[in-house]
Amino acid sequence: MEEYVRVPRTLEEKQKGQRIVVLLEKACLETVKLKESHQLLNCDDHQSYLAKNKRDIADIRPDIVHQCLMTLLDSPLNREGMLLIYVHTASNVLIEVSPQLRIPRTFKRFAGLMVELLMKSKIKATDGSATLMRIISNPVTKYLPPGGSKVGLSVDGKLVKLRDWMPKHVNKEIPTTFVIGAVARGDPAKELDYVEDKISISNYGLSASVCCSKVCNEVENLWNIF
Repeated sequence: MEEYVRVPRTLEEKQKGQRIVVLLEKACLETVKLKESHQLLNCDDHQSYLAKNKRDIADIRPDIVHQCLMTLLDSPLNREGMLLIYVHTASNVLIEVSPQLRIPRTFKRFAGLMVELLMKSKIKATDGSATLMRIISNPVTKYLPPGGSKVGLSVDGKLVKLRDWMPKHVNKEIPTTFVIGAVARGDPAKELDYVEDKISISNYGLSASVCCSKVCNEVENLWNIF
């Protein structure tokens, strides 16, 4: 835990002021019990299990969540206390991520952390003073700032230059929510009824982690955070 990260304490604080929300949608975070131990299901370690259960390995990509969380939590925007992160899984589990969380650098350690979270519903700091991740009740919409835009990043959205788009749609009073699909394929923003606007930010298909990076970078540029 890094003490210098500023953390909004109440839901009211989280839903107003100079910050944005990033919501990772359709994330694959699923446990499986094999050889008497619970493991985070993934496409590298569990190919035989997935084949036996007729699961497509392209859909079992928890590493995408890992990549996104490293990008988001390491950003200057987060360290300024101006970023809120939620993860909504494909199995409808909703996770709140504290800005103070130091995400493990390796996938193996990340997987262990996610198994602990899914089994115990929360992850506490080592000194017990803060909750770093916790499972919260649905629906996700009750945590999104009222009156703030809900923008989905989608390959079918309106193509925009993000640096020009930001000043017109992100302000310092009501946080804007950015919905990013934590998937290897598909377009979750097209399927979500709470998404009010859809934008495309590149002529190329981008990974979820790159989308997270570009959003954070442009908000940092807008608000002179470096």
